Order: sequence, then structure tokens, then C-alpha cells
Amino acid sequence: MGAAAVAVPERFGIEQRVEVLRRLHVAGTRRPPSAPGHVAQQPPTIPAPRRTAPNLTAVLALIPVRDATLPAGAAEAAAECAGNVLLVGSGTRAAATGLPAANRRADSTPGPDSGRGSGPGVTVRCLELGEFQPARWAAALAPLLAREPIVVVPAAPDGRDLAPRLAATLDRALFAGAVQVSAERVVLARGGGLAMHTLMPPAAFVATLQIGVRGVDPADNTDPATVIEIAVADESRSGSERDADALTDTAHPSDTSRRSHLDAQVIEVIGPDPATIDLAEAGRIVGGGAGLASSEQFDRLAALGAALGASVGATRVITDRGWVPHERQIGTTGVVVDPQLYLAFGVSGAVQHTSGLGHPDHIISVNTDAHCPMMQLADLAVVADANEVLAHLVELLDAATTTTTTTAVAADEARR
Repeated sequence: MGAAAVAVPERFGIEQRVEVLRRLHVAGTRRPPSAPGHVAQQPPTIPAPRRTAPNLTAVLALIPVRDATLPAGAAEAAAECAGNVLLVGSGTRAAATGLPAANRRADSTPGPDSGRGSGPGVTVRCLELGEFQPARWAAALAPLLAREPIVVVPAAPDGRDLAPRLAATLDRALFAGAVQVSAERVVLARGGGLAMHTLMPPAAFVATLQIGVRGVDPADNTDPATVIEIAVADESRSGSERDADALTDTAHPSDTSRRSHLDAQVIEVIGPDPATIDLAEAGRIVGGGAGLASSEQFDRLAALGAALGASVGATRVITDRGWVPHERQIGTTGVVVDPQLYLAFGVSGAVQHTSGLGHPDHIISVNTDAHCPMMQLADLAVVADANEVLAHLVELLDAATTTTTTTAVAADEARR
């Protein structure tokens, strides 16, 4: 049967045309079945939205630990993996207490077939592997992780070192810079976070999870964690002889099986330079706002920061003037920080700035306006000209440094 054309008067508007067609459709479907040549029709049914099956594949959070200290993003990786956590490194048992309760797994049975969220307590698996050596760790972890299809590592420095080694050892794909990980899809941040790429991953892969994007689920379970210590056969090192060999490239170039376990030798660990460290990771920050009169004042602020071991930050009005690079802007439109100490010189405390401050342990503010928001937030509020206070502080620190140097030189000469 062909479709019948229906003429609708041109004077009808869009809504009238739609209503006419709707009535004709209803009238057609309600014609009596006894009419000659009639075929009973039913109104078109709208299919119910498809429900995707829940992700039942185990997703394991592999978290490197140094000296009982969890890396940045550890809690987010644990939350993304529904609390299926394996801590590796040194001091893992002590580090387990630092994971939020809601992000720990609630059963003690390792492996991809274990249930989630069922059990009387919270369990974190811990594996001691000593000091961080990504190649050796990857070789030691490979047998343990062979049956874990999806491994998620926080994208902290150690995680970014370990993940590619582990992926190569397991012969799996590596998805770096993920913001969402599951068996069905992986979402990757690209272009500095301006673009999100959604991919359908293979059955088994390794991914690094971006820090500070996912967040952490609220903690409902406050029960203490049950820590299970496990061990693996570390075939890449056996005894002091191989321990020493792991630090020197003595293997023959053709001996690829042995060379794959070699790690770079760590000669010295140098602390971060406050002048160049990422502002989001700075423990101390000296910030300047519109109350500082010129760009020269920010040179003094940098000198003060160097003397105190602090990084330099600024408000948006200062970065807009070009006195400080944009990566040093503190606030919701710049860098979100969370220092232990924040010294604010001439910062009024606009909401865009204070919202990006986090929760500093101590805030010291210098401003001529005693009632501005930053002065209200401060633990110590100094009502004074920020330019004069800054200049005086730099002079005092220079004098103290000169005195200390002179005293040290005199002491050396006395010992001679």
C-alpha cells in the first residue's frame, strides 16, 4: 500500500500542522476493524532505553608507596576501582590507613572474581617490594597481575614511571592520562584537558588516572581496615649479588631478559626548587595582589620566597598585567592550591582567589583594608602597607643572612 498524501492549508502554522497530522494518525488507528480492506494498526511503540549491564570485571588500583607515604591521586584511583586496591613499595601496611574507608574493598579475597562491597570489614592488600625500581617491580608484579585484566595506576611521578614498564612486561596496551576507566570504555584527557577522547579498550590493559579530576566518594564505612600482606617471588633479584647487579649495567647487550630488569641507579634525590615547582604542590606560598605597586615588588616577593623556601603566587589582576606568568595565578581560573603556609601581600581576597586556596594551615595577610575578605580569613592580619612591609622583611632577611655568613666564616678561621 502506498502512503496517502495529505494537503494541509498553507495558512496553518507549525503547531497547527502537527496537530492535524496527529489527529489523522489517531483517526486512522481507530478505524473499526470491520471496515473493508482495513488492516488493524497499533500506534508506534517507543522502545525502552537499553540498560547496560554493570561492569563486573575487576579493576585493580595499583598504588606505589614510598616510605609509608601514599602518592597524590591514590584515593581517587582506589575510588575508581571500587576499593580493589594493591599497595606496593615500602611501608605499605602503614600507608593503608591513609586510604579513605569508602574507597577500600570490603572483602579479602583477591582476584577478578571476588565480590565487591560484601563482607564484614575493609581489606587492603599490601606487597613489600622495597625501594622504587620500576623495571624490577614490573618483573615481580607480572605473575601476580596476569589474571587482573585492568590495572589502574595513579598518574603521580612514580605511577607514570611504573605503568609503561608494567604494560610492556604484561604485553598490554597503555592508556595514559585517563579520567574514567571501566571495561566498557576509557576516557582520556587530551590537549591539556580541552578534549576528551572516549575509546573502547581491549579486554586487558593498563591505565594511568589523572590526579584531581575524579574526586573521592564520601566515606560511609568507618570501620578500620583489614590489611592482608602478600608476597611474590621476585625473580629479578635473589640475594645481595643480584641486588648490586640491578644497579649497574653489567649485562651483555644481547642478554635482553636480564637487561629488562635493570633500573637506573639513584645517586641523589634533590628536593624541588620552590621557584619552579608546580604551584599546586607547593607547601609554602607567598602571594601578591593589586596592593603591590609595581613589577619590582614581585622581584622582592620572589626574594622573600627564596629566603623562606616558598613559591610565588599572584592574583588574576597581576597576571593580566603581565607581571607574573599565568601559571602562577591562584584561584578557580588559575591554579587551585592547598599550602601549609600562605603569606598574602596586598591581596583583597576576591571569591575567585579564595576559592582556589584550599585549606591552608596558616594564613598571614598584609593589607591596608582591615575588613577585606583575606584579612578576615587570616590567622595573623597585619594592617599596613604591603609594599613597605615587604621591603622591610627582605632587608631583615638579607641582614640575617649576612650575619650568619660572617659568623660561619669567623668560626672556620678560628678552627684553623
